[in-house]
Amino acid sequence: MSQSMASRRQRYWDLRAAGNFIGGGTGAGLIITAALAAAMGAPFRLALAIGLGFVAAGLSLVWLEIGKPWRALNVFFHPRTSWMTREGIVAGGLVPLGLFAVATGSTAAAIVVALLAAGFLFCQARILRAARGIPAWRQAEIVPLILATGLAEGSGVYLIAGAHTLRWLALALLAGLLREAAWLAYRAGLAGTEAAARSLAVFDAAPARLARGAQLAGLGLIALALATGALGVTPWGVAVLAWVGGALAALAGWGVKALLIVRAAFTRAAAIPMVPTRGGGGSRARQASRP
Repeated sequence: MSQSMASRRQRYWDLRAAGNFIGGGTGAGLIITAALAAAMGAPFRLALAIGLGFVAAGLSLVWLEIGKPWRALNVFFHPRTSWMTREGIVAGGLVPLGLFAVATGSTAAAIVVALLAAGFLFCQARILRAARGIPAWRQAEIVPLILATGLAEGSGVYLIAGAHTLRWLALALLAGLLREAAWLAYRAGLAGTEAAARSLAVFDAAPARLARGAQLAGLGLIALALATGALGVTPWGVAVLAWVGGALAALAGWGVKALLIVRAAFTRAAAIPMVPTRGGGGSRARQASRP
């Protein structure tokens, strides 16, 4: 006698959990961009404050998702084994030091905050990578995808905030191209995983195509803004292209993350070819995975 467990969509993480990855990724990317501005002598305090707001909003959403929110303190008790614990510990230093950098305008503090933001973003990527039972998260390529998406979102928001000079347009374009490369690598890896067939169907459906269209359109508009800016086109024209391109870059990343966390996260199916039965001579069940 055999039994099987069909693949099903996980129901533990909803849009609030996706919001943590959206807010954390966008905030970390914007903090890193703000630190680059600080290193170049450009104004950075407003962008840094907005980045911290994104991170805090994301953490607040995941806190609200917990059935008994005060149990969230338990997340700090497993630093040796849990990437979620490491994310919380990094955030514990990121937020107060970031507020200090905003208050004082210290370039050195902003750079340290950017390093913590990069660590926070890496922890988020590894949280998904550690999910052994969900093929769409388990892919090794998800780590560079989450990192590149955070940078693309953050640099896109920086354009929305009004940074339309050629260097920031070039940075946003580079971040967008890195995300595009990371996405293609992720899709290729997912296509080679038999257990990810249902996740691939989600990424081929209309909502994912819409997010992909926004990503490519954003890249095109940012590239056009960079080209027209280099040619000396009127500043308002460059500003419009940069603002819309940055908005599309951020929205595309948010849409893909929402689909990745909520819609494409199917568990791996399992088959049990032999089930022990009473009087069966003590046979043992053997469990094997199947797509």
